[in-house]
Amino acid sequence: MKRIEHALLSPSLGAARQLTSLHFGQAGSGPKAYIQAALHADELPGMLVAWHLKAAFTQLEAAGHLHGEIVLVPQANPIGNDQTLLGQQLGRFDLASGENFNRHYPQLAQTIYPRVKARLGRDGAHNTRIIRDALRAAIEQTPVRTELHSLRQHLMRLAVDADIVLDLHCDYDAALHVYTGTPLWGQCEPLARYLGSSAQFLSTEAGGDPFDEACCRVWWELQALAANDRLEAPIELACLAVTVELRGQGDVKHSQAKQDAAAIIDFLRHRGLVTDRPAPEMPALKQPATPLAGSENLYAPHPGVVAFLVAPGSRVEAGQPVAEVIDPLNDRVAVLASQYGGVVYALENRHYASAGMWVAKVATATAFKTGSLLSA
Repeated sequence: MKRIEHALLSPSLGAARQLTSLHFGQAGSGPKAYIQAALHADELPGMLVAWHLKAAFTQLEAAGHLHGEIVLVPQANPIGNDQTLLGQQLGRFDLASGENFNRHYPQLAQTIYPRVKARLGRDGAHNTRIIRDALRAAIEQTPVRTELHSLRQHLMRLAVDADIVLDLHCDYDAALHVYTGTPLWGQCEPLARYLGSSAQFLSTEAGGDPFDEACCRVWWELQALAANDRLEAPIELACLAVTVELRGQGDVKHSQAKQDAAAIIDFLRHRGLVTDRPAPEMPALKQPATPLAGSENLYAPHPGVVAFLVAPGSRVEAGQPVAEVIDPLNDRVAVLASQYGGVVYALENRHYASAGMWVAKVATATAFKTGSLLSA
């Protein structure tokens, strides 16, 4: 294992943070996988999974069972992990700028296409190498004016040329679920099966420019640009990027972390990066993939105490009650139900709702949303 410390831009006199990356295997000898945890720094299940992965990758590397390179970043957001206010960790938004740590990553297709267009040929693998060189160069040219900018640049440096990118997150109280690009579902499905994912969300542009899309969206956007110019130049979907939501914030348990780490390693066996033994047979897919535009939020119409009627991962029919919002002062009871039916994949972990707060989320097969599809 090789450990590298990446210094972040210091925001103030006497203050300095660093990002740590762990490198396993041999760069350039095969595929590259990049795995990071806790980009939202208050979402910690992935950090425990990363610790178990570190131990496993160390053993696999020592035994000569890695083909290619694996880069692991167990703490992707040292800025957010240092944001503790009045005993509460505030790791979703940067306190200096107000920006979500998982938004505003560079989308580089329009930037690099003029640079690579004349060099693309009929060999897809050759085109992938040209495009990755251009992506690496473009990341180096991104402006860095703040500590947050430097964090984003370091993360993109580590991930932008990877064949597989896994960004480990969690929700408030949730079943395990995944997000990926619609064109990537065929590559992602084995991962969803090994993980036992309860919901799989697909989109070509989720809104807000999250980290996973910065790594993968460029490839199908370059395909579209080349097709528009009628170039006879195949462009591969060379990066599978997946946001993996490892249940809820309270699910920081060794039993689950070991299970999730083993599933990720089985997927890496399936993709040929781990070679100690063949990948096991894939489990059945729990639920079919659905459009991210079909993620239905159930909102509290008035304030009150929340009583949940189903657990995360439950399937509900249209009109089936999911939660109640109870006003004990005025005896108002709002029954929240899905309009479309589907899998209840996430619940709010607070039991007091203000008016307009989302209380539950349902994965439905009906794409009814437009515009930005991600929450703040």
